[in-house]
Amino acid sequence: MESAEEVQVRYGEEQDYADVEAIMQQVQKLHTQWRPDIYKDVVPVLSFDTYMDFLKENQVIVAWADGKVVGLLIYITRNISGGPMRERKVLFVDSMAVDEAYRGKGIGHRLFAFARQICTEQGYDGFELQVNAKNQAARAMYEKYGFTEKSINMELLQ
Repeated sequence: MESAEEVQVRYGEEQDYADVEAIMQQVQKLHTQWRPDIYKDVVPVLSFDTYMDFLKENQVIVAWADGKVVGLLIYITRNISGGPMRERKVLFVDSMAVDEAYRGKGIGHRLFAFARQICTEQGYDGFELQVNAKNQAARAMYEKYGFTEKSINMELLQ
């Protein structure tokens, strides 16, 4: 693959599962290296049944190149209301990952552009995600796309 132009971005399909799970394994490996106190090695990271549940709601977006899935974005809808909060419908990125062999080629940006179009078409008020504090490469990519800090999660280790 030479460039992001050769990548097709579309909604996920059932036959994409094996490629999606392989990419999720790559990300899980990073998480377990950074935070073995929180993450553990598991197979699968994303069960087939959970993947199918996301598919039924059209919440899986994949990037396709070279005959396989090379990136994915899975999202959920968060409806926020009540108390002092304004009522909002937020597209929240549950998982976003690009195959390690395809990183740095604009695939993440293409996935975000597709999700952003969903936000526009379906009347979302926000587009949000969380990033592991140790994942500096992902954070830099998100910031390059235009994401800004909303809040910071903190912990006190026991």
